[in-house]
Amino acid sequence: MADQVHNLIYQKSIRRTLRNHLTPAEALLWRALQRSQLGGRKFRRQHGIGAYVVDFYCPAEKLVIELDGAGHFTTSGEATDVVRTEYLARLGLRVMRFENKLVLKQLDSVLAAIEAAFLPESGS
Repeated sequence: MADQVHNLIYQKSIRRTLRNHLTPAEALLWRALQRSQLGGRKFRRQHGIGAYVVDFYCPAEKLVIELDGAGHFTTSGEATDVVRTEYLARLGLRVMRFENKLVLKQLDSVLAAIEAAFLPESGS
């Protein structure tokens, strides 16, 4: 994947604002993902990919984690998510989506699902 699609300069202030104003679900998940706590994998939060800013991105796994609030369950929200997911897939990225309420109520299940999506390490 070309480096020019990651963290485009025009998104810098948007990414910073999003990082400083995480939703409760994003903050909870971030506390579990930061500092390579999950399977030793490094995650980035509010990471720019093309025209989009994804909630969490694990470069080693080419894995995007998106948390969905109420706005994602409208007709237009769902359509936007489809376009976004298709774009990310064309870049060779895998996308996992979780509802905010699931993260807040069943964090361990969400973390287990993310870890289960990790690709086997080569040489093991």
